[in-house]
Amino acid sequence: MSNFSVSFRHRDDICVLDLTGELDAHTAAEFEAALQKCVTEGDCKLVVQGKDLQYISSAGLGVFMAFIEPVRDGGGDIKVAGLQPRVFTVFDLLGFPLLFDILDTEDEAVARFNGSPADQS
Repeated sequence: MSNFSVSFRHRDDICVLDLTGELDAHTAAEFEAALQKCVTEGDCKLVVQGKDLQYISSAGLGVFMAFIEPVRDGGGDIKVAGLQPRVFTVFDLLGFPLLFDILDTEDEAVARFNGSPADQS
């Protein structure tokens, strides 16, 4: 079985989801439940922190796709931050940078929600 975890923390009105391990068909339901919890609780400004994400499969990518519309309908967005190069390659090959802001750092992702093109600190 794959190792995967998702934890939550807040930076002001932005919910940061820290992903760790391998997001695949066996673990996608855990990520889906985490995103559903955010939407249900009205957290629609989401940053997915992927610095500790080792692997993502099409099932994991499908979870991102399933939630982008409900999150945007709620007035928010999903920003992705800190992906390792091999994980970013999967996102890139499937055209995700056209649909999602994928940024190098969490600070840059938070700054996008605050109207800045990048972290100004």
